[in-house]
Amino acid sequence: MRGQAYFEADWRREQLRTNLWLVPIVQTLGIVLLFALTYAIDRTAYDGIITLPSWVLNGSADSARAVLATIAAAIITVVGIVFSITIVALTLASTQFGPRMLRNFVRDPGTQVSLGTFVASFSYATISLVSVGGGPHGDFVPHLSITVTFILTLVDVAVLIFFFNHIAAMIQLPVVIARIAQTLAVEIDNLDPGESYGVGALRGPSREELLENLAESGAPIVTPRSGYLQVIRHDVLVKIATKANAVVQLPYRPGHFLVAGQVVAWVWPPEAAPAVATRLALGHVTGAYRTLPQDISFGFDQLVEIALRALSPAVNDTFTGMTCIDWIADCLCRISTSWRPQRVRRDAKGNIRVIAFVADFNRLVERTFDTIRQAAAGMPAIMIRQLDALAKVIEQTPDRKRRTVLIREADAIQRLNLATVSEPTDRDDVTRRYEVIMALVDPNAPPRLGEIQSIADSNGDGSHYDKASPAL
Repeated sequence: MRGQAYFEADWRREQLRTNLWLVPIVQTLGIVLLFALTYAIDRTAYDGIITLPSWVLNGSADSARAVLATIAAAIITVVGIVFSITIVALTLASTQFGPRMLRNFVRDPGTQVSLGTFVASFSYATISLVSVGGGPHGDFVPHLSITVTFILTLVDVAVLIFFFNHIAAMIQLPVVIARIAQTLAVEIDNLDPGESYGVGALRGPSREELLENLAESGAPIVTPRSGYLQVIRHDVLVKIATKANAVVQLPYRPGHFLVAGQVVAWVWPPEAAPAVATRLALGHVTGAYRTLPQDISFGFDQLVEIALRALSPAVNDTFTGMTCIDWIADCLCRISTSWRPQRVRRDAKGNIRVIAFVADFNRLVERTFDTIRQAAAGMPAIMIRQLDALAKVIEQTPDRKRRTVLIREADAIQRLNLATVSEPTDRDDVTRRYEVIMALVDPNAPPRLGEIQSIADSNGDGSHYDKASPAL
């Protein structure tokens, strides 16, 4: 597991990756260096010092200008088409998947590299065109640079084919959902399971004692600007609090929206608040949007948002909603056994310096299942898939306290089933899945909610149709 250094590095990478200019600029700079090398070789060959290989293209200055101008014009036309397709894909993503999915498309490396390749090739062709001119030995023609331009043109054709295929695959809903879930899984796997931060033997007041002191006489520190709390540099806060011999309590976690003047931290003893406040801006970052590092609930929210759009009356895409539930279950299974959010950070001597607020397992389960359940009234297929997901998570959750919230969600789904599903066979489908969950928890437990109609002969022959199973 990587710790705080990972979060800060990942947050910085997130800022650099979420744009369409960085990769094209880097590739353009690289192609300029390549041209400097080929131009130097061309000049050396022009002066008669070396002889270029036979595979290097030859021709007059006029033909070189015509070829390079044609290639540059063709590439810049392709660049315009590629940018247009990218904008169309971003518009489609915003409409179909939600505006918060745009950043996932903008930060896609395939799109960035494709755009950068075309821009870099255009730059190389343009610089090569400008380099054609007179010289002491007649017209100077950069034969090697022209040859490289042709090679780059062939590369551009391959990249264009890749780009079309990449865009076609990237806008498919199952792919979008899987990519979000996989990114979320990476962040979950890199969460530090420890309860404390720092080294050295534990010493000083306990967390409970410090919380009591903070509640009684802690001094508030307000945020100077509005925005989403994106990242908290806990190691910086530990150093700040250690230098001031203070304890800092953070009432909000990354992902919360803060308004200017809102309390962002509490400090004890209160006389240390001014020293901490002057440097607190170094310990946290706010911005116009949420980011996934340190805020795994944002990843769950993205999956929930797609599910809600799919289940809306305007779309009515049940299978997309079921796909989202499947991936939510996968991510919950990853955190159900070993995730223990860090709440306390200690200095090198073992004293508590930072008390953080983090999302817990119960809250993640509630924010993912409650909203989808509320949108799934009268939809037995979604209820069945949610109960199946809960069964998978329960099987991998040995903690009895964490199982409680999962059972509570199953109870709520069953109540919704009995209240909103009018078809008896559909109610029986959902009820049977609910009873499977109850059997996982306690095989001897009786039915928990109301009278359950027998489903043994629902089809008259002892068989039963399962709406959550693949069609036969």
